[in-house]
Amino acid sequence: MIEVVEVKTAKQQKEFLEFPLRLYRGNPYFVPPLYGDEKKIFRSDYIYYDTCEAVYFNAYKNGKIAGRISGILQKAANEKNHEKRIRFTRFDSINDKKVAKALFDAVEDWGRRKGMDTICGPLGFSDLEREGLLVEGFQELSTFCEQYNAPYYGKLIESLGYEKEVDWLESRIYPPEEDDGSLEKLADFVMKRYNLHFGTAKSPQDFLDKYQQQFFDLLDVAYDGLYGTVPFTEGMKKMMMDNFKLIIDLRHIAVILDENEKIVCLGLCFPSIAKAVQKSFGHLTPAGISRILRSIKHPKVLELGLIAVAPEYINRGITSVLSAEVLKMLREDGVEYAETNLNLESNVAIRNQWKRFKAVQHKRRRAYIKKL
Repeated sequence: MIEVVEVKTAKQQKEFLEFPLRLYRGNPYFVPPLYGDEKKIFRSDYIYYDTCEAVYFNAYKNGKIAGRISGILQKAANEKNHEKRIRFTRFDSINDKKVAKALFDAVEDWGRRKGMDTICGPLGFSDLEREGLLVEGFQELSTFCEQYNAPYYGKLIESLGYEKEVDWLESRIYPPEEDDGSLEKLADFVMKRYNLHFGTAKSPQDFLDKYQQQFFDLLDVAYDGLYGTVPFTEGMKKMMMDNFKLIIDLRHIAVILDENEKIVCLGLCFPSIAKAVQKSFGHLTPAGISRILRSIKHPKVLELGLIAVAPEYINRGITSVLSAEVLKMLREDGVEYAETNLNLESNVAIRNQWKRFKAVQHKRRRAYIKKL
């Protein structure tokens, strides 16, 4: 017998949060989110609830939890794109089509009651959350920013009438095997031609104090047309800045300014904390915090977090400057490679940027769509 219950009680919330941790216990590729951050979704003052509604469901098979799913009504995204969509996210299930169908039926019915005509996902409240279903690269360690799922998830979802809407590609990038210095020369030329210079800061806090507002203004413009993005709210900005303070390192930031001190391009990389978080299973124990701090101070892997270019500079070769900076980061002592995280399959410009490196595409993620 399969029963789907809307998550209401503290016990149900705990089961919702801990189900994937139990499902993937011992899996060498699964990297959990921080448990404390995930718990916030059940707080009434969670930052996204000023523009969103959400529902959470657990599925039980013969009295034992067998799956979970969440539905999101992202009102800001619908207004921006003139759509009537809900998103599904945080879907996890045992390999059982009946369990998966019961979960998706619950979310789809919720969406219809809200007057929506389409469901898509996996997508979170914003693109700051984990998104996309892994469809290739099941034997690769997940990054901290993205979710791991078993191969059968895609088959379950597609059997319920969902079709591909977009794909994201992920690559590992290494320094080129042969480097003639041409990239650095091109970067220098672009900087001089357009009278650009790098922004400086004495500390991460100084960086945030100097560039925070421009940073978000540029992201809103640069990411406006990308799939799944929504404008930054004040709550989102605060959350992002609070998280940045913990892991940001000036060695891994490139901010390019024009002669008027306006940001025209930025690139942020973060030291990978995936293995550190994996060992503590998402809990910030004293030992877990120690491992995270070591990963930040002496990174072996960098994750490319945010890259944005002002529209007026897109075709002026400024990405060569960013590429040159990423190359410098990859040459740091101890750094083995960088993870691109999600690049839209249709975003040819960003994908071409990695052709200057030794790039190995090793993962693919997918967002699905279905009419209600």
